[in-house]
Amino acid sequence: MYALEDVNRMDRATFVSAFGDVAEHSPWVAERAFASAPFSDRAALIAAFAQAMEAAGEGEQLALIRAHPDLAGKAARAGAMADASKREQAGAGLDTLTDAEFERFTRLNDSYRERFGFPFIFAVRGATKDMILEAFDTRLLNTPEEELATALSQIARILRFRLEDLIPE
Repeated sequence: MYALEDVNRMDRATFVSAFGDVAEHSPWVAERAFASAPFSDRAALIAAFAQAMEAAGEGEQLALIRAHPDLAGKAARAGAMADASKREQAGAGLDTLTDAEFERFTRLNDSYRERFGFPFIFAVRGATKDMILEAFDTRLLNTPEEELATALSQIARILRFRLEDLIPE
């Protein structure tokens, strides 16, 4: 955890080292958010991360989306995810799925990737596996443009949750 005054004293390299993986394997988001320092409060820091993501070109946004693991996917079962992703998925019960539930998530993840070309993004904090499965069913009906926007809004929520965990109010 970091006090906001300590964050505001960080140089770029220290900031990126501390916050580079807040956006899943995408340190460029932290690098660009740093340009808004010093931050008046935690909300301003969170907004800087969201703005960095939103201002990026579509190619960078797609790379950011694609850096996220499938929910309850093979990377989750193998433990090959960022620590924050592991904690978040475990909090939604995705680490204790039955084999049948895992197979359903795998089918939905595959269908979603085939339709949209990137993984299904859902900020799982506070959600249950049933809520996530319902969102899969609904969002598979969206257009690619709607899903790109939805994925980015979900990543903004993930960024907020992760930054709130790192910086107390």
